[in-house]
Amino acid sequence: MSTDAKRLTKVIPKVGFIEQIKPHAELIAAGLSGVFIATGWMTDKMNDHVASIIFYLLAFVIGGFAKAKEGIEATYENKQLNVEMLMIFAAIGSAIIGYWTEGAILIFIFAVSGALETYTMNKSHKEISSLMELQPEEALLINNGAERRVPVSELKVGDLILVKPGERIPSDGFIKKGHTNIDEAAITGESMPVSKGLETEVFAGTVNLTGAITVQTTKASNETLFHKIIELVQSAQSEKSPSQLFIERFEGTYVKTVLLVVLLMMFLPYFLLNWTWNESFYRAMILLVVASPCALVASIMPATLSAISNGAKRGILVKGGVHLENLSHLKAIAFDKTGTLTKGKPEVTEIIVNENFSEAELLWKTASIENQSNHPLAQSIVKYVKANLDRDLLHPEKLEDVSGWGVKAEINGEQWKIGKADFVGKEAALSFAEGKAASLASQGNTLVFVQVNDCLAAIIALKDVVRQETKLAIDHLRKQGIYTVMLTGDSEKTANVIAEESDVDQFYAECLPEEKVEHLKKLKEKYGTIAMVGDGINDAPALATANVGIAMGEGSDVALETADVVLMKNDLPRIAEAIHLSKRMNTIIKQNVIFSITVIMVLISSNFFQLLDLPFGVIGHEGSTILVILNSLRLLKN
Repeated sequence: MSTDAKRLTKVIPKVGFIEQIKPHAELIAAGLSGVFIATGWMTDKMNDHVASIIFYLLAFVIGGFAKAKEGIEATYENKQLNVEMLMIFAAIGSAIIGYWTEGAILIFIFAVSGALETYTMNKSHKEISSLMELQPEEALLINNGAERRVPVSELKVGDLILVKPGERIPSDGFIKKGHTNIDEAAITGESMPVSKGLETEVFAGTVNLTGAITVQTTKASNETLFHKIIELVQSAQSEKSPSQLFIERFEGTYVKTVLLVVLLMMFLPYFLLNWTWNESFYRAMILLVVASPCALVASIMPATLSAISNGAKRGILVKGGVHLENLSHLKAIAFDKTGTLTKGKPEVTEIIVNENFSEAELLWKTASIENQSNHPLAQSIVKYVKANLDRDLLHPEKLEDVSGWGVKAEINGEQWKIGKADFVGKEAALSFAEGKAASLASQGNTLVFVQVNDCLAAIIALKDVVRQETKLAIDHLRKQGIYTVMLTGDSEKTANVIAEESDVDQFYAECLPEEKVEHLKKLKEKYGTIAMVGDGINDAPALATANVGIAMGEGSDVALETADVVLMKNDLPRIAEAIHLSKRMNTIIKQNVIFSITVIMVLISSNFFQLLDLPFGVIGHEGSTILVILNSLRLLKN
């Protein structure tokens, strides 16, 4: 290997390592700052004051660089001072009057807070890239009978594109040729594939499962329903929370007031109260230290982190304190149906067999035929039969997939048809078992009919069943005075059945992602703070629009990234636990804030009346910080 090659080999891993640690740079800097503070304190105890000051300076520079840079840039951009600048001034003021440790600790606390904020912001943008990965980059364009691959961005309204089985549909449009089953989970969230024929609408991002189809595009690539989902997520996440807006309005006034009072205290007591210059400057520096919001920061962050840790132990992951805070204010919660209130996969609920057939024999042969299909209904039937019959499945002599209808097969000379009612004869299907089909369908079941040698042999009913814990979870929320709503892309009939079984207060059926967002906006207007619970890609805009987005742990990556809270075990009753934890946290934060503000006001007053020396000011200031942290740690207990 050449020298250059060896150098290149050494450089590449270094570049990769730098890229890996870059997102965590602020947290690493805060950690180093803490190490230098501890080292500075120890060297000071060893009477090496010069080395101690050097270590404290390193803690100042390394820990405070990111927040100082942010504060200076924000001050320049907005033309007003902010809390970041006040914290820097307070730390410098501590150093000026010889209290390097307090100034460095102030920087350290602020550095940790900033690192956590940056980490949360980075995580909140990942779902956009996850969504974009589902958008096809190329399409198979049909032009004068010839086929060629073109970028999706070049498609125009009216173009004809060929979509083969297993491919994602690249653009919204209507089917002009072919018949197929399409997985629309990316748009509607529903687990059941939808049969599509001539002149039926299809959407970008959905998956063509069976037959090849020719689609005529109706929208440009940047106007598709799938693209709107991405835009809705971006728009909802760019909206600032009420707490954030309040802080932004408040901080400028607070900083100006504190700095103005400090400036006045440097001069006015000298002229009006006959203080010496040294006394005036000394009191001004004490004021700058005790008026810094160190205790206020400690009032919120430890309590938040303790509550988040407590939730994590119970399988409730919260992506930030503001989301946990908002949980206690919820007045309404909207739920997606599939995979949230229900299990998300169809299950066999009932089987009715013609008395002329053996049920075990018929199910065995039915599963043998369905085992050749990847359709979710077919796989559910196979799973059910395998769980109840200990027999190896057969291999049909002949098999024909009739796209959109069902399957034909031959086993031991018998002619089988499995599929829709129209496929086996609608009149016979509806009259079978004294019209039991209509009753099963009204209960939200999807029906599969089995015909053997032109004789209707069985009806197999399947349904996406409600989770066992769903009703318990809804009842817990109702006791807390929270209104519950179900939003689903499923039909009115199915939605009505699931709503009754789940015991939700209201439901909206046949909702596309943008319609879910509109319903959530109306709920916001009526109830104020609301939450959305979902698990699919199609739920991402709604999760981002709600004040609190809650995702099921087994849901899509996009839902998990978009949501503010994740239930890792898909345990819906944990929502009520999270709300209770939020109320505990907010109570402790209120206690901390009231206590810390009271201490700051007492210290400021004592300093003005020359009753407070710097050591006691530091003890009061740091002591109040320690007390509110200890109070916050109570949240670690269940």
